[in-house]
Amino acid sequence: MDSLLVKGGVPLHGDVTISGAKNAALPIMAATLLTAEPCVIRRVPNLSDIRFMGQILTSLGADVRFDGNTVTIQAAKIKGVGDYELIRKMRGSICILGPLLGRLRKAIVSLPGGCVIGARPIDLHLKGMAALGAKIKIAEGYVHVNARKLKGADMFLGGRAGPTVLGTGNVIMAAVLAEGVTIIESAACEPEVTDLANFLNAMGAKISGMGGPTITITGVESLHGAEHEVIPDRIEAATFAIAAAATNGEVTLHGARMDHLHAVADKLREAGVVIERRGSAIKVKRGSCLKPVDVTTMPYSGFPTDVQAQIMALLTLAPGISIITERIFESRFMHVSELARLGADIAIEGPSAIIKGGKPLSGAPIMASDLRASAALVIAGLAARGATQVNRVYHIDRGYENIDGKLRKLGARVERVEGI
Repeated sequence: MDSLLVKGGVPLHGDVTISGAKNAALPIMAATLLTAEPCVIRRVPNLSDIRFMGQILTSLGADVRFDGNTVTIQAAKIKGVGDYELIRKMRGSICILGPLLGRLRKAIVSLPGGCVIGARPIDLHLKGMAALGAKIKIAEGYVHVNARKLKGADMFLGGRAGPTVLGTGNVIMAAVLAEGVTIIESAACEPEVTDLANFLNAMGAKISGMGGPTITITGVESLHGAEHEVIPDRIEAATFAIAAAATNGEVTLHGARMDHLHAVADKLREAGVVIERRGSAIKVKRGSCLKPVDVTTMPYSGFPTDVQAQIMALLTLAPGISIITERIFESRFMHVSELARLGADIAIEGPSAIIKGGKPLSGAPIMASDLRASAALVIAGLAARGATQVNRVYHIDRGYENIDGKLRKLGARVERVEGI
């Protein structure tokens, strides 16, 4: 397995272009299954998860062609059974369930895998599809859904930790070809859901209310091909902003959208980070000193769980006590023990991490446990004295396009070490 060798102590300076959002691109790619006509999707990040999705769509019968960051997909004739070995590797692959049900009225899809960050059941996905009239059975690791017809319905998709992002998208994709009107209450408000809905509307769907907790879908008879550009990745933008602050550098983020980053920007400013709009770009630098802050992860538009690990790495450098409370995933503190190897003083108390910051970090060999933890450990390594080797970086390749190359362009001393 590859690793990243990070030699810390160098402030990041320069410009970085933010890639397209993985969490928007995956369901948008899946949505192409809803039409037999070709679709062109631009600003698709070159990631292992994206390539997996391309393989999954190919296994279903679609023609998938990548050209740089543009992918053209035509699902002229497809089957309703997903490849078990491909789907089980990636949580996001469950988003093929909705479009297969919508177009074929049946689907057999294996239960998905992904990062080990806590229970992420698909009960709300299935609840929504059952409300549309689907019959559901889970057997031998597969989800079987079928319906003679799909009919619009009113449904509530709120869960224990709030709305479901993938579940909202999945149900929308099933409902666009259902008869009548579907109203989703407690829908996910994330920009990635809005981006999916905008793509579907470009295909001829009738969806309104996205970006809010109530989404209305009026079913149509068929969808056609469309072209679309994926929104920028707000999690990548937040990661580079935090890396700039952690290294006492100054970085300009091109392509990032401030309207997607308000909660992150608010906490970074509270922590002493200077964030300024520069035309269509965002400039980030550390202020006179870092300050401790309290952070609680919440559904959008609150502070994102996908930035929790990264801001924790930053707060280990802020003198004083910071508290991070994780309200979305119960097992998302696995990076704490690895940060401790670098010298961080962090204690876990239930859903909260108590950080006694201000002590210098020192490089050490560490192990990434999931996608966002990987990014946090790289940030910590950039700020630490000496060399840090981050192992299992296949996690980071799932969600960050060419992160080592982008960091080197900013002056970081980062080297990819190929595994055996």
